[in-house]
Amino acid sequence: MSAHNEGPITLHPVKTKADRREFVELAYRLNRGDPAWVPPLKGEVYGLLTPGKNPWFEHGKAQLFVARRGERTVGRISAHIDELALAQPAEQGMGPGTGNWGLLEAEDAEVAHALIAKAEDWLRGQGMTRALGPLSISVWDEPGLLIEGFDTPPAIMLGHNSALYQGWIEGEGYRPVKQLFNYGVEIVDGFPPLVNRIVAAGEKNERIRIRRVDKKKFDAEAKLIMGILNDAWSDNWGFVPLTDSEIAYVGKKLKDIVFEDLIRVAEVDGEPVAFMIVLPNINELLIEMDGSLLPFNWARLLWWLRKPSSKRLRVPLMGVVKKLQNSRMASTLAFMMIEYIRRDGVANYGATEGDIGWVLDDNQGMVAVADAINARRNRVYQLYDKML
Repeated sequence: MSAHNEGPITLHPVKTKADRREFVELAYRLNRGDPAWVPPLKGEVYGLLTPGKNPWFEHGKAQLFVARRGERTVGRISAHIDELALAQPAEQGMGPGTGNWGLLEAEDAEVAHALIAKAEDWLRGQGMTRALGPLSISVWDEPGLLIEGFDTPPAIMLGHNSALYQGWIEGEGYRPVKQLFNYGVEIVDGFPPLVNRIVAAGEKNERIRIRRVDKKKFDAEAKLIMGILNDAWSDNWGFVPLTDSEIAYVGKKLKDIVFEDLIRVAEVDGEPVAFMIVLPNINELLIEMDGSLLPFNWARLLWWLRKPSSKRLRVPLMGVVKKLQNSRMASTLAFMMIEYIRRDGVANYGATEGDIGWVLDDNQGMVAVADAINARRNRVYQLYDKML
C-alpha cells in the first residue's frame, strides 16, 4: 500500500468542499494500481455524499472523516445513522441503537484502526450501542466488504476493495453477521431443460402475463416496481424501506441505462406481482475513464448509451410480492422473466454472461434459482457488527 507510514496520524471531520474533494479523490489514488477496481464517475460519488442531492439525507445523517500523516491524506471513513433503519425490528438486522460506517479506504492497518475507532466514537456520541458495517451509505447502495472474488472487476453497482481490509476490520473486534452472494452465469446457450420446461408450462398458463416496461410511462413504472420491491423485501434481513423521494432519485439515476427489453413486470390475473431489472454493465466502459467524463469520455458514454453492447448483464434487483413468495408461481415467474431477458440480452446486446446479486446467504428461494440455472458464486460480501 504505502511506504509513507512515518509521523502521527491526525483525523479530521469533513467540513468544506475542499475536504470533501480530498475524501473522494483518495479512493482513486489508493486503488489505481488494482486492475479489478472500477473508478466510479466522480459526479455519482459526490451525489451520494451530498445532502440535498441524495434523498437518503432526509432520514439519515452522516459524518465523513479523513486521516492524514503530515500533509498527506492516508485514509477516509463515513459514520452514519439512518432513522428508518433504527425503526426496523432488531431481529431483522438493523433496529434501535444500530449505527453504521462505510466508505473505508486506508493506506495501512494503523490508519484503518484510527478511522474505525473514530467512526465508533462518533456513533457512541450519537447514542448508538452497535456498529454494523461497512455500508456505503445505505443498504441500497454498496453493502458489505468484498471477501471473495478479487480477481475480476465488479459489474455495475457492486463494490470492490482491498483484500487487506478483512483482516484489519476483524482485528478491531468485528464479527460476521451476514453474507451477500453475487453469481455469474453463462447465458448464450440458454438454461438447463428443467428451467425450459417450467417456462413452457408458464407460457400455457393464461393467468400469467410477462411484459416489458414502457419507458414512455417511466415514472409510473418506476413507482410500480419499487412498490413491489418494498413489499417483496420487507421481511428480508437488513431491509430499510425506500421512500418516495428515493424511488424518484433512483429512477432518475437509472433512466439513461434502463432499456425496455431488459426489464420485465410479471402480472397474475392482471395484477403486477413481480419484476426483474437488468442493466447493461457500464463498468466495461468506466474502467478506462478514471472517474471523469472529460474531455471526450462523455461522447463515448452517449454513444454507448444509444446502443450499448455489453458482454455482461447484471440483475441488481428482482422481487415477488410477499403473498406469492415460496410458491410454485413465484419460481415460474422468476424463470420466465430470466429466460425472456436472457434471449433479448444475447440477441440485442451481444451478452454472454449474466451477473445476479446480491443475494442474502439465507435467501433459499434465490439461491435455489441460481442453482437451477447453473450460476456460480463469483463474489461474496461480508457485513460485520460490534457492540459499542
